[in-house]
Amino acid sequence: MKKTKNRWLIALSAIAIHLSIGAAYAYSVYKNPLVDNMGWSESHVTLAFTVMMALAGFTAAFMGNFVERNGPRKSAAVAAVLFGLGQAGSGIAVVLDSSILFIITYGLLSGFGLGIGYISPVSTLVKWFPDRRGLATGMAVLGFGMGALITAPAAAALMESIGISSTFYILGASYFVLMILGASYIAPPKEGWLPDNLKKAAAADEQTIKKDLRQLTANEAIRTKHFWMLWSMMLINTSAGIMMISVASPMAQDIVGLSAAAAAAMVGIMGIFNGGGRLGWAAASDYLGRQNVFIIFFVIQLIAFVTLPMTTNIILFQILIFLVVSCYGGGFSNLPAFIGDLFGTKQLGAIHGYLLTTWSLGGILGPLLVSSIRGSTGSYIPVFYVFLTLISFAFVISLFLRADIKRMRNNEKRNTVYSKGGIPV
Repeated sequence: MKKTKNRWLIALSAIAIHLSIGAAYAYSVYKNPLVDNMGWSESHVTLAFTVMMALAGFTAAFMGNFVERNGPRKSAAVAAVLFGLGQAGSGIAVVLDSSILFIITYGLLSGFGLGIGYISPVSTLVKWFPDRRGLATGMAVLGFGMGALITAPAAAALMESIGISSTFYILGASYFVLMILGASYIAPPKEGWLPDNLKKAAAADEQTIKKDLRQLTANEAIRTKHFWMLWSMMLINTSAGIMMISVASPMAQDIVGLSAAAAAAMVGIMGIFNGGGRLGWAAASDYLGRQNVFIIFFVIQLIAFVTLPMTTNIILFQILIFLVVSCYGGGFSNLPAFIGDLFGTKQLGAIHGYLLTTWSLGGILGPLLVSSIRGSTGSYIPVFYVFLTLISFAFVISLFLRADIKRMRNNEKRNTVYSKGGIPV
């Protein structure tokens, strides 16, 4: 008999994959060196990142079925090849002085690898941690958030010492090795596998194990109102978070008079709250319930968007921004576990992919709204009221979703009556 894998090493494998692809968020360290040393236009350099992020979201959305069919190991290996080639190939583009090739390698190849790599380990992690779904997916997504913190200083130091092209070669090879190592160990558990603590709970009382609301395929899930309720909540939560991330520095300088240096420090701290929120909120959801955590997200943001236009206190202003950003990160880490609760793990990867369309759309909607409103009014203040309306809408949806979940669970309890011997009657 094959020995059961260690589920904590499975989690570590997922973190290795997400840590590598999360390096994409360190792209800003390449921008000035490419413009100054290569003479490429800023628009071409920016376009490579835009292509990668847009493609990543839609690849995650439409490659979910690929991941389900081929399993996490093959999918993660494909992601490793694409992402590693995209990063290392960017070094070739630099040597050939081709900004077009750079867009193809860093933008297209890395984007495909990023999207597939993001969803590859998620459904597997949920299956290995039926008792701690939030914590497990939170750890992986935390790795994604922390990737930039490791890559940014490493890439800056490498470019200073060995040049831009060699930096891409070394980092591309490093990402490939790290992702392949993660892919080589990750695998789903055997059908019906349970951790020891749940086995003991099952032996004592079957009803202590909280079951998924239902087991649906991806096509079945998208025909339910719960899918679209969760999709709407994620879109609004993501749009609000990306909006705040995109303009936090100039907004803080404009509204409360923060200095440029202090605003830059604030942006760095935002990264900590983005990453920490992914793990903290996900772990909390195992005890509070995913639906309740999303309600808390919207309550926090309602308070923040009501208070931000009126506050002149620099500390309070920054605290509110940090809280909004933590909710943004927490939304992504809670999403896979919430999908498992609502639709089961049968095709979790594919459903997760469909819901990640909110990542791409939110990345467009949030910055577009804030730039349009700021451009037409000359102020950031109206932005808060627009997002206050959107968050209010999401809050109402989250209340209806929680009520629906409670109703369905109560109906399930009423419809299944157990005798003392455990036989339905």
